[in-house]
Amino acid sequence: MARVLKKYKLIERSTLTKYRKTIYSKVIKAIEDYELVNKNDKIMVCISGGKDSFLLAKCLEEISKHGEIKFDLKYVVMNPGYKEFNLNKILENAKILNLDIEIFNTDIFEVVKRTSKKSHCYLCARMRRGYLYNKAKELGCNKIALGHHFNDVIETTLLSVFYAGEVKTMLPKLHSDNYHGIDLIRPLYLVKEEDIISWSNYNNLDFINCACSFTEDLKFDSKREEIKNLIKDLKTNNKDIDNNIHKALENVNLNCIVSGHKNGKKISFLDDFNKK
Repeated sequence: MARVLKKYKLIERSTLTKYRKTIYSKVIKAIEDYELVNKNDKIMVCISGGKDSFLLAKCLEEISKHGEIKFDLKYVVMNPGYKEFNLNKILENAKILNLDIEIFNTDIFEVVKRTSKKSHCYLCARMRRGYLYNKAKELGCNKIALGHHFNDVIETTLLSVFYAGEVKTMLPKLHSDNYHGIDLIRPLYLVKEEDIISWSNYNNLDFINCACSFTEDLKFDSKREEIKNLIKDLKTNNKDIDNNIHKALENVNLNCIVSGHKNGKKISFLDDFNKK
């Protein structure tokens, strides 16, 4: 009689087989190309409750088990003030995926609600980051893994150009300015959102979408959604638009940039132009 595999085993199998090319191999490529993981790292995987962070956790789990580089993982859920049904859904999915998560509570939503509506996203993100770095330090972790993916990268880039007048993007990894010895990494950097959605649907998984109390309670004008739709429209004429935007971030022609800045110092094309 054939042995019936538990659901989490079937999910793991699909990640390594059906989604090997579109997800698993791309995570490995990002880890290798951007040097995201080193031997004996202790990585805190931040699980928000959505599909991206749960997939991230499973991919890193498989790589830690079967990869050549040995490292440790801690699965952490920061509760900023989720409603009970969202928190229960996170616990349910952690059980389905066989992940041993630790939940720690904060009062982020409550604090942010008392501030100006114009700054709540910025303040929420800033507070979340601070709590996560503190938790990583408490657990003795030297790296924090977040579930930002390919689409997050290009959308953030266009948001910076269109609404901040600045060419700026998400990096695959970065040092913490205030917590020495802790790096932030993004192993899903090369994985497309459409493939994450496909993985979730194929395995009949149901994750929370956005548990932010502000988007639930207010008519929230999402500039990111606007950018998503713009890219989708552009792809109807050029299917490689998203790939080209992502590729451009690693193919900047500095000879054709008017000016920029690094570490607080302005750099201008005139610096070299006037030397000739």
